[in-house]
Amino acid sequence: MGQISPVPPLAQWVLEDGKIEYELRKIDILNGEHRTAEFLAVNPAGLVPMLVTPDGDALYEVAALMLYLADRHQLTDLAPSPTDPDRGPFLSTVFHIASDIQAEMKRVHFPHRLALRMADCAGVQDLAKSLVLSRLDVMNMRLAKRRPYVLGSRFSLADFYLCFWVAYLDREGVCLQFSSIARLYDLVRSRPSAPPISKRPRRWQRSMRR
Repeated sequence: MGQISPVPPLAQWVLEDGKIEYELRKIDILNGEHRTAEFLAVNPAGLVPMLVTPDGDALYEVAALMLYLADRHQLTDLAPSPTDPDRGPFLSTVFHIASDIQAEMKRVHFPHRLALRMADCAGVQDLAKSLVLSRLDVMNMRLAKRRPYVLGSRFSLADFYLCFWVAYLDREGVCLQFSSIARLYDLVRSRPSAPPISKRPRRWQRSMRR
């Protein structure tokens, strides 16, 4: 699976937490290794992170990778099974984070991809930040009702997924503004299996094969 800077190993955390054997490979995206003929032969989309399954399929998109691994390996402590009543709220939260929070976070950190002029980058970034905060406000209200996790008393990978983006945006600022998210963040960070998310991740590139 390929892991693009600066995103930490979200899917790798599922692999580790589920005690799933895998092979990790490095991809040098700064030198364009994800655009080489060899890489594109495996993954024509040229996207990282990427997971190569035992069946030889190349999968990408972090949320999809986490769900695939949890379902394939029946990690019901991380993702409710398809027949579990919690499955609906779980999927709703995961896809909300992927489409409405993660997507805007890309604009926060890569505003030049959308700005027609470099002078517009700050405006793109400010708008994206305000949208992320408005969506975190919604998440905070949902957490306040169910408490303390997305699924009430039950931890899931949705909690870790949300807390990663909180850490990557502005952990201290978000936690000061949203008390329910702050409580969730402390709970997730204290889990023995959770990798450190209290600091912004460094730029790195990873690839893994499972």
